[in-house]
Amino acid sequence: MTHAPSNENAMVLNADQLDTYLARIGVERPASLDIHSLSRLHRAHLMAFTWEALDAFMGWPSAITPASAFTKMVEGRRGGWCYEMNGLFGAALAALGFRVTRLCGGVNREILGDIAIGNHLTLRVDLDRPYLAEVGVADAIVEPVPIAVGPIRQRGFDFSITLAEGGWLRLNNHERGIAKSFDFRPDHSDEATMAATHGWLMQDPGSPFTNALAVLRHTTDGYVALQNDALRHVTATGVSEQRITSAEHLAETLETVFDLDIPEPARVWGRILSIGRDKAA
Repeated sequence: MTHAPSNENAMVLNADQLDTYLARIGVERPASLDIHSLSRLHRAHLMAFTWEALDAFMGWPSAITPASAFTKMVEGRRGGWCYEMNGLFGAALAALGFRVTRLCGGVNREILGDIAIGNHLTLRVDLDRPYLAEVGVADAIVEPVPIAVGPIRQRGFDFSITLAEGGWLRLNNHERGIAKSFDFRPDHSDEATMAATHGWLMQDPGSPFTNALAVLRHTTDGYVALQNDALRHVTATGVSEQRITSAEHLAETLETVFDLDIPEPARVWGRILSIGRDKAA
């Protein structure tokens, strides 16, 4: 069964926006709507955009709609977090004619319980079978996978989908993943809960994103992750780490490693330093 988008959060890009988006990710309009085209678009999106939660970290304005994500990520040179990354990708897929359903999920529900539901947006795409399209976890799968229990292996990283309590499914991240897992149900959409949780994640002092900088970008063989002043390069076979040492070093890293145009990187560095002082105290 397919589910049609029901509100502006599930918007479809218009023709001009779609062309601009496809140019941004370096992919031509697919000739057919199949798993091969979906996989190519999925990987291209992840290689073009950086996952980042700078708005929450810095207290900058953010909205949950794909329209705002388009302005920020496609017209600007920014990335986004799950609501934006998956929201923009879903809107583009729908504009291409794919059957897309926005699903309300929960990152680390196995640890946090049902309060986690709404802290993640993921996508179901119906082709020959239902597929999970997921570009919003930052360090997880790079191509869509069937929505079915079983092991998954991509680029040497091991994932799996397992059954979780309450009739949910759980995508288990690889062993080095920052988020251990997220839960979803193929028929569970709840825009109101996601909007409310988005607000909490953006503003509450208890939100993990207001208290730590997180920026991640996929590479051909893994990903690179910036968490506060620690920059890690992760592959299936190892991890290397270096420290960011100054505002200038941070600005260069955001520009050259993550391809981000961030306003006032010195302010971001100052926030990192203040958090470090608070933790030390």
